[in-house]
Amino acid sequence: MLAIDGGNSKTDVALVAADGRVLGTARGPGALVPDPEGLEVLVREAARTAGLDGSGPVADHTSACLANADLPEEEAALARELSARGWSGSTRVYNDTFALLRSGSARPWGVAVVCGAGINCVGIGPDGRVSRFLALGMFTGDWGGGSWLADEMMWWAMRAEDGRGPQTVLRELVPARFGLDSVHEVAVAVHQRRIGADALVAMSPVLFQAADAGDQVAGALVDRQAEEVFLMARVALERLGLLESDAEVVLGGGVLAARHPRLIGGIRDRLGQVAPRAVLCQPDIPPVAGAALLGLDRLGRGAAAAATRLRAHYSVG
Repeated sequence: MLAIDGGNSKTDVALVAADGRVLGTARGPGALVPDPEGLEVLVREAARTAGLDGSGPVADHTSACLANADLPEEEAALARELSARGWSGSTRVYNDTFALLRSGSARPWGVAVVCGAGINCVGIGPDGRVSRFLALGMFTGDWGGGSWLADEMMWWAMRAEDGRGPQTVLRELVPARFGLDSVHEVAVAVHQRRIGADALVAMSPVLFQAADAGDQVAGALVDRQAEEVFLMARVALERLGLLESDAEVVLGGGVLAARHPRLIGGIRDRLGQVAPRAVLCQPDIPPVAGAALLGLDRLGRGAAAAATRLRAHYSVG
């Protein structure tokens, strides 16, 4: 089986045997739009590390979890495009939230919220029903993720610096992050593209530092992020009739992976009020393993043992 996790920041590919052994891997850059040509290079590289010559089919099935494949029709179109590459006999494409869910859950169902550059959520019921959000930005009701938090941090820090808003330690911590002396200089550097989007998305540790120092502005932003993650999880659980169940709620993405106590605690406290039996968890294996587990789920008999072996490989790695 060929497993692919294609994110905004990186892409991982793995060739996995039916018994869960990882035969070959490759890693490359991410893509804001799924890039079949770039995936082709990584698939052939993973095949070569598995001892194959890299030409022709390399697997029986491809399980690809791709960022920005936001609609079912987009997943279907990408599945057709990847099938045409001839990597395997069958192909299934999912949004990358499905990889997070499967990597963090002990069962093939539950709810996952990803908070990376943006925010998204998916839920799968025991009966196979799926709950999704459009998650295309503020105009579809979203708030949160690294890029959103960076904008908020800059907004409050700049207003503190020029006098339009309350004081916040973000005024000092944000420019210090980039070795600059003022928020004004940071804004100019962003405008002139000397500070890129990836650097801005990675600013959440600064927010957590400020919140830990007791800064009210930073603390309010962390609390709002906890609220937004909770709301997505609650709605997904409710849609699937899982509020009274022991469903796993998987948290992932760069912002949540930091496991900041105030953020995770805020999510847990809110969730406990409406879904007291839900189990909050964070994966200890990468999303590409989730993509592989989705493929192993198709095997049926023997898949549980294969999943255990696969998890052990990535947990150790």
